[in-house]
Amino acid sequence: MDKRAIILFLLRFSTGIYLALWGIDKLINAGRAVSLSDRFYGGLVSAESIIPIIGILQIIVGVTVMLGVVRKISYTAQLGLYLIGIVPIIGYILDPFAAYLVETAHLTWFPSTTLLFASAIIIVFKEFDTISLDHKRGK
Repeated sequence: MDKRAIILFLLRFSTGIYLALWGIDKLINAGRAVSLSDRFYGGLVSAESIIPIIGILQIIVGVTVMLGVVRKISYTAQLGLYLIGIVPIIGYILDPFAAYLVETAHLTWFPSTTLLFASAIIIVFKEFDTISLDHKRGK
């Protein structure tokens, strides 16, 4: 089996399941999502009625990425969701030790870049993504 396909499968599965888990978290703990929205997104998505919709979207995208279906749409959607997630925490990524941009250190936000770049790798090397349902179906 092609090593590139195995690595892409592992990237797809890990980035997709992480996105789906955050979606599930929004369904079972909307309060945490509201708190994060208030703190990092300026309350943009703090309405408890919108949180489950975002959660369901994350679950759908995460599962389709894990399975490798509707790859052009699902892989791009995942990249977009991770990019949107980075925007409000960019200061913490650029200044993980709170030396000059932010007041408190949040080193735990830095791996968000890994998710973003892994999602880009999945798109760029899609031709080697042979362990996917779309590839098995000839798409």
